[in-house]
Amino acid sequence: MHHPKISGRNLSCIFTLLMMCYYSQMIGYACLALGVPGSNLKTTILKHATQERLYALIGLNLAALEVLLDYNIKNGIRLFRISSDLIPFGSSAAKSLPWRTHFAEALGQIGGKIRSSGMRVSMHPGQYTVLNALDPEVAKSAVLDLDYHCQVLDAMGLGPEHKLILHLGGAYGDSDAAKARFVSRWRDLNPAVQNRLVIENDDRIFTIRDVLDVSLRAGIPVVFDNLHNAVNPANPCQADLDWIREAAGTWKGYVGRQKIHYSQQDPGKRPGAHSPTIRVGPFLQYQEALGDVDIMLEVKDKNLSAIKCINCTSNRGIAALEVEWSRYKYAILERDANAYQAIRRLLKDKEAYPALEMYQLVEQALDKEPTAGSAANAAQHVWGYFKDRADKAEKRRWEAAMRRYQEGSGRLSAVKGVLQRLSMKYGENYLNSGYYFAL
Repeated sequence: MHHPKISGRNLSCIFTLLMMCYYSQMIGYACLALGVPGSNLKTTILKHATQERLYALIGLNLAALEVLLDYNIKNGIRLFRISSDLIPFGSSAAKSLPWRTHFAEALGQIGGKIRSSGMRVSMHPGQYTVLNALDPEVAKSAVLDLDYHCQVLDAMGLGPEHKLILHLGGAYGDSDAAKARFVSRWRDLNPAVQNRLVIENDDRIFTIRDVLDVSLRAGIPVVFDNLHNAVNPANPCQADLDWIREAAGTWKGYVGRQKIHYSQQDPGKRPGAHSPTIRVGPFLQYQEALGDVDIMLEVKDKNLSAIKCINCTSNRGIAALEVEWSRYKYAILERDANAYQAIRRLLKDKEAYPALEMYQLVEQALDKEPTAGSAANAAQHVWGYFKDRADKAEKRRWEAAMRRYQEGSGRLSAVKGVLQRLSMKYGENYLNSGYYFAL
């Protein structure tokens, strides 16, 4: 059984690891954020992936990642998954580019922020990274993709506690042979990749039992995914907590803390589809039994659910709730005026910390579709930020969009589009960093 040791290149992460021990459970999100201006990653199509274009995109993406990290640090989010798209075509068209050298300063700065904040990051190669593929070329591409992801973390100067998460791949009609093929190819991987690799159960083929079996043979830490297990259970009678405890044993002797992937089923979608938001009530029931296990949320509203769950699992003071309310307020007003007023009343008591109550009201409001009247009322409130600054042409566009919407011939998205463009033009950060345009 292979156990990466803390020596040589790993010594630099000892201080960070010790610092992390003082922190309680981490809760985080994956890749992208809502309501964070300047954080969007950019890509291109292969035929346009010239050296000049790739360098430009990498520079923009590293800047966007730094914006996200600053946001995470400011909001107390210390678990984060970096997008695989950070370096476009990183394992193919950009593979021969010396991007690590070209962007060494930016990568070093990013890594420094991650280490100094005690943040733990990961990357998750996608569905086309199939290490156990029958086709040798597909397997070779998977190795290159794992090397690329590892290079990103290495270039940031991050130790092996920052992981790569991978599914086992395909069964190809013989799951036992497929698992054996995965173990065999894992043994041939670059040791730097081996030291970071974590395996996860999936929602169609390999159950948590399969993944634990592979871990036992190869000595690879395991991430348990609750929704994948609900859709593709190893044993429907076995509780999640039992699997999580069994997975905990696979982390012993490794650099890093155990984490799980947590999501909730979207009731209107296929089994396994992630919900629009994490419902805080069920989350708290699940989280309270876990103990010191970190939780990566997989959910459509990303950072919004992360902050919600963090605020509801620790008393961060009424000011933290007021900051979040300032981001939600117009999105709530356009859906439910009663919930809007109820939250305002709730936050008047500056000695209280009504996080659960506030977020349950937020969830109640966001379940509703805006009516024409409530949406127009909220839009008029937002227009108030610009009515004295907008020029004549902008006022005409606003009035026309609003008139069409109220007459039933226009869409609310057109009204909000006018407002968002104005907000960007006039640098209205209060709105740009809020959720009105994102939800």
